[in-house]
Amino acid sequence: MNEKQAESSRVKAQGPRVWSQIFRFSVAAHGSTPSREFIAGLSMFLATAYTVVVIPGMLSDAGLPVSAVTTCVIIVVILGTAAMGLFGNLPMVLAPGLGGVSLVAYTLVLDGQVAYPVAMGMVFWSGVIFLLLTIFGIRNLITKIIPTSIRMAIGPAIGIFITFVGFRSAGLVEPGESSLELGNLASPAAWLTLAGVIVLVALNSRKVPGSFIIVIAAVTLVGIPLGLTKLEGSPIALPTIDGSLFFHVDLVGSLAPHYLPFLFAFFASEFFSTTGVIMTVTDYMGRKTQPGKAEPVDPRRPFLVDSCTIIGGSLFAAPSVTTYAESTAGAEAGGRTGISSLWAALFFSLLLFATPLAAAIPSAATAPVVIVVGLTITAGFRKISSDDLTELIPAVLVLVCTLLWGNFGTGIAAGLLSYVPIKLLAGRWKDIHPGMWVMSPFLIYFFVAIA
Repeated sequence: MNEKQAESSRVKAQGPRVWSQIFRFSVAAHGSTPSREFIAGLSMFLATAYTVVVIPGMLSDAGLPVSAVTTCVIIVVILGTAAMGLFGNLPMVLAPGLGGVSLVAYTLVLDGQVAYPVAMGMVFWSGVIFLLLTIFGIRNLITKIIPTSIRMAIGPAIGIFITFVGFRSAGLVEPGESSLELGNLASPAAWLTLAGVIVLVALNSRKVPGSFIIVIAAVTLVGIPLGLTKLEGSPIALPTIDGSLFFHVDLVGSLAPHYLPFLFAFFASEFFSTTGVIMTVTDYMGRKTQPGKAEPVDPRRPFLVDSCTIIGGSLFAAPSVTTYAESTAGAEAGGRTGISSLWAALFFSLLLFATPLAAAIPSAATAPVVIVVGLTITAGFRKISSDDLTELIPAVLVLVCTLLWGNFGTGIAAGLLSYVPIKLLAGRWKDIHPGMWVMSPFLIYFFVAIA
């Protein structure tokens, strides 16, 4: 064998090894099993499947064809979630965020401030900024700058947000003239949701596998005679493709100076939302690693995935893709690796041909899962010490602002912005990380922009 043939043999031998390094799930080392990963993937799918109905409905208000944009959203969810599984090796679902979609559909497009391609351009550039911060390690640095008390409050804040979404989707709360009011508790949806919560807690306490799936399936079936579960026509349908939605982006027009506040609002909200979810899921999972087998979580990989998915989503008419807080349903169900995400992506791919079936699942069926997962995460707030008010108050602000403003990205930003002046006026400026001084002007600008 000559030298060239020997080198070729070495390259071929190293090929599988390189791919095994990239796609190394280490299920057993992370304290999981293939069956748990399957259940976790199905749980994440069921907890986030509402996005393929809610998001296209919101975008249709901005003038987009609902059938075609549904296909676009599902494709982006599949690709983003699969990429998170393969490269991030984490149980997470990526989909367009409700906050970003609301900003695009209602604040920008519906009010006539900008055309849809311009809005997509803003989302595209916000994703580019994300990517650059990740590549140069700045995004990872920012996560280290965040004070411990606020980091510990991020999970409970997301839990409050998730719980609120569950209550609202089930009609347990509704907007009043000056604040939230009690919903119609006599409605079938409210009763089924509350019953689902009780059953789900009981099943979880007994460690029943697949408790999320059991409750969602049971409520869906019970909802049929009550008129909550409605399947119109055939459950199978071919996906609708509209080529005009692909690459429908105005990259130049979106950089106009007067659009800068909106672009920054996209960036800051997505940054803190996605960063908060990734930190929460990785912390909440409590990876059960065995020394020498499983590696610790590398945040750069999930950060790279969500940055690239934001960019790709904008090219397919799916704005503001983010890592969904409901991904914690997968961790709660036992998911510890990216295999859960791959299962979830597979289930979403089936929805390309069964969108009517997904739309038939009532909110009363998914609300119990969302509520229980949210309340479970919220319990982590007890770990924050109440002896030091300079640490407690910014942490509480994260929770309160998340609930009042309905966006945990904005809540995290509020807690961070309050941390510096509180510490400074208390004479404890040494507690402030130097990076917080750099971050504060951007946080101020963020609130000025969204105001």
